[in-house]
Amino acid sequence: MSEAGNGRGWSGDGIDLDAYLARIGHEGERAPTLAVLRALQRAHVTSIPFENFNAVLGKPVALDIATVQERLVGGGRGGYCYEHVVLFAAALERLGFEFTALIGRVTLGSDKILPATHALLGVRPVDDDGLWLCDVGFGAGPLEPIEIVDGTEVDLDGWRFRMERRDGVLGVDHWWLHQLREDGWEDRHTFTLTEQYPFDYAVGSHFVSTNPRSPFVRRVFAQKFTATGHHRLDGNVWTTFGPDGSWTERKIEPGELAGVLAEPFGIVPDEDELVRLREGLASD
Repeated sequence: MSEAGNGRGWSGDGIDLDAYLARIGHEGERAPTLAVLRALQRAHVTSIPFENFNAVLGKPVALDIATVQERLVGGGRGGYCYEHVVLFAAALERLGFEFTALIGRVTLGSDKILPATHALLGVRPVDDDGLWLCDVGFGAGPLEPIEIVDGTEVDLDGWRFRMERRDGVLGVDHWWLHQLREDGWEDRHTFTLTEQYPFDYAVGSHFVSTNPRSPFVRRVFAQKFTATGHHRLDGNVWTTFGPDGSWTERKIEPGELAGVLAEPFGIVPDEDELVRLREGLASD
């Protein structure tokens, strides 16, 4: 791996590690091992929600570690993939993990070629020879890292995933993460192992948070893993998914928004944000 791939450059010296670990509830060992990586990812994805509220409200989405940790750690809020991954990468760097930043294309079963705007990490623990995919910013798990090996299949508390390698042009392998749904395996996203850097994430984040074609500037979107399942709020539709592929959904009224965001999503917007988010919900 290159020097950047060893973790340097991801602001590990700028993170308040104690505050971050308290935010996600990790009280275990602090070592760059596979067991710790598993524990950290599980704690992160079940503690910090996914939300796009800054983008939908037209506010800047800064990716410097000071701003990200002020919002996601000190402020008790959530963020979208770039914010999650920048925070997680800083923690991994501080703990001594070797990793490479990656970028993927979300597909969700679509045949369309969509922009490469999903942030991911490929991590090599010191006690394991494998390269492990850490996808902490998707909002829907996985709960733990998945080894990047063709045919790998995992069951994480009933949530099942599979890794697949496909040949690409010019010898570049394309990797696909599949998730088992009620009607079978669904392509969730595809990625390559081409290394990314903080400014690459800044470019992708700018498109996601400002381009009128980005879904994240058009409607409220939030996600959270809880003991009762995976919760998703898409506009005014609140859906709860179970690990067996089952799901329930209902539409919420603007007056319900504050309560639904607080529980189960764990998000408490300030009053001005809440007013504007309700207005957007009312127009859906």
